[in-house]
Amino acid sequence: MAKTSKIVKNNDRKRKVSLWAERRAAAKKVINSPKSTVEEVDAAVALLQKMPRDASPVRVRNRCSQSGRPRGFVRKFGISRVALRKLALEGQIPGVVKSSW
Repeated sequence: MAKTSKIVKNNDRKRKVSLWAERRAAAKKVINSPKSTVEEVDAAVALLQKMPRDASPVRVRNRCSQSGRPRGFVRKFGISRVALRKLALEGQIPGVVKSSW
């Protein structure tokens, strides 16, 4: 089990990303637009830099929904490899069976 503080911090980051998403998208649109003037781009970059770091979606970490483990995350199932193996062996995940030959 991961430290509770790390899980809470990551959840706060997710909340902050959704809170600032529209403002970040608007600034990025101005920056990437070829029709924007140099002054508009500079203003948008300054605005983007003033936003909180945790508002960037890159800073959110994928964590296992079962244990909070940050490594070995399997996107398709939303859990870590350890939890995936445990649940698959118990037959809790439909369509997943242990392979043997």
